Amino acid sequence: MSEGRTPRTPREKYGEELRLRRVAAQLTQEELGDHVVCSPTLISHFEAGRRLPKPDDAQRIDRALGTDGFFARWLEDLDSKYDVHFAAAAELEQQATLIQQFAVSLVPGMLQTPDYARAVFAAYRPNHTAGELDDDVVIRTQRARILDAPLKPVVWTLLDEAVLRRCVGGPQVMAEQLGRIADMAEAGRLRLHVLPYGVGAHALMQSLLTLMSFEDSAPVAYIEAFLVGQLLDDPALVSASQTAYALALSDALSQQESLALVRAAAEEHAHGQQ
Repeated sequence: MSEGRTPRTPREKYGEELRLRRVAAQLTQEELGDHVVCSPTLISHFEAGRRLPKPDDAQRIDRALGTDGFFARWLEDLDSKYDVHFAAAAELEQQATLIQQFAVSLVPGMLQTPDYARAVFAAYRPNHTAGELDDDVVIRTQRARILDAPLKPVVWTLLDEAVLRRCVGGPQVMAEQLGRIADMAEAGRLRLHVLPYGVGAHALMQSLLTLMSFEDSAPVAYIEAFLVGQLLDDPALVSASQTAYALALSDALSQQESLALVRAAAEEHAHGQQ
C-alpha cells in the first residue's frame, strides 16, 4: 500500500477539473466568481472539493468556461444523499480495503439494523414524519452493502460496553441489533472487540473514530460528533489516531470474550433484564 498520496473523493476530482479548466480559460477565482455571482472564496471551496456548486451555479460555470454543460452534468452524479459533514467519508468508505471503527455510545452506522437506525433518527428529530424516517433509514442501511462482498473491506469493530447497554428502540430492537453484530463476527465478516466498563479510562473514550486504509493511497481518519465530522489526512494526525486505536484495542476483550459479552447482552435485552 502506498503511503504517499491521499485518496481523492469524486468531489475533489470535480474541483480539480474545475481548477484546470478555469486556469486554461485564463480566469482568476475572482473573475470566475463574478460570472457565477459568488465570492472567490466559494470558488476556492469548489476547487478544493469542500463544497459543491448548486445546479444554477454549475450552469453558470459552464457558460463562463465554455464547457457545454460538462460541470452541470457531472454535478448530477455527485449529489450526495449523506449529510455534508459525512459525504466525503462515505465516498472513501466505498474505496477502503480496511476499515477500523470505534463506537463510544451507539452502533456504527454501517452495522445498524433498520429498526435501530429508525430509533436513532427519531431521538434527535422532534418534528418528523414516518416518510422522512423511512428515507433516512434506507440511506443508512444501504451503507451495509459494502459488507456483501465476503472479503473486502476488512472490518474491525471496537465497541465501548456502553453501546451494548443503552437500550435503543426497545429491548427487542436491541436484541436483534446485537444478535446481528454477533452473527457477522461469528461468520468472520468482521473482527469484534468490546472495551468493558472495568477498563475505566481508555484512549478513545472522547470520540467516535474510523480509520480507513487503501490499496494505493495514504490512510485517513474520520472523527465525528453531533452534526459535525472531520476527515483527517495529515500524516501526523492519522498516525496519532492509529496509535490511539491500537492502545484502546489493547485494553479490549478478546474476540471470543467480546462475542460472548455481546450475545449475553442480547439475551438480557430480549428478556428485559437490562
